[in-house]
Amino acid sequence: MTTPGEIPHQNATDDTTAAATATATITAGPDAPAGEFTVRPATLEEWREVARWAADEGWNPGLVDTDCFHATDPDGFFIGLLDGRLVSSVSVVNYSPEYAFLGYYLVHPDFRGRGLGLATWRAAVPHAGDRTIGLDAVPEQEATYRRSGFRTAYRTTRYRGRPVRPGTPAVPVVPVTAGHLDELAAYDRQCFPAGRRAFLSRWLTAAGHHAYAQIRDGRVAGYGVLRPARDGYRLGPLFADTSRGAEALFDALTAHLGPDDTVHVDIPDPHHSARSLALSRGLAPDSHTLRMYTGPAPAVRPERGYAVTSLELG
Repeated sequence: MTTPGEIPHQNATDDTTAAATATATITAGPDAPAGEFTVRPATLEEWREVARWAADEGWNPGLVDTDCFHATDPDGFFIGLLDGRLVSSVSVVNYSPEYAFLGYYLVHPDFRGRGLGLATWRAAVPHAGDRTIGLDAVPEQEATYRRSGFRTAYRTTRYRGRPVRPGTPAVPVVPVTAGHLDELAAYDRQCFPAGRRAFLSRWLTAAGHHAYAQIRDGRVAGYGVLRPARDGYRLGPLFADTSRGAEALFDALTAHLGPDDTVHVDIPDPHHSARSLALSRGLAPDSHTLRMYTGPAPAVRPERGYAVTSLELG
């Protein structure tokens, strides 16, 4: 992730601000390299290149994350182009009239420190309008984001390891089918700040993704998704009513893995039961980020959040 510098407030406007879906020619600053710098929404193929950058940064994206993510808000994935070469990116995905999420704030290593990331930010952030914006920040950038109007809500820790094989699952779980989608979307809305049924329809069925649900007394009481990544597997989301349900979902999702397969899971630190689950299954803390918002933290059921879906898209 690049150092963003002094990021303007969300609603600040100046001569460098571009309309959300327009191609804009940007003045990147006195240190910018020579050439024409423009910012515009990315095509799906262009965003696949950004995903490769993210992999190079060690973010370990899922193998088909881009295909699931981009369709969520195609106008919200911005790239900066210097004389036609892709050099910077940021996503500002609008989930609802009230909520957006910012991620993929990157500058190609050959062009860092020249104001291109900041110029891309300025062009992209107005896409969110007056929505509350969430993001996951690396610790060294917390102060920078705070100066730009973001406030820290909690820390998220990535746990990594080869899952320990437990005995009999704590409670029964079932593979997710198309018939579960409406109920899962309604359950997910209690755990995530906005409805995202269309996203879930892709996330639950994407190539290589494994999804399980716990059904208790005829209703959804939790669900989780495991997906292949550049390094091992990513597990998320994992939402459950109870710790026993979360344990059963984790175990079902990882049951098919080989003894050398590695799992990565991002867990909100305030959730002690989620941390205990990760540790009990042989995972160890690997890194952490800070969840930040431009306004009050959205109302969700935090006790159900055993693992976030993605640090890149919330």
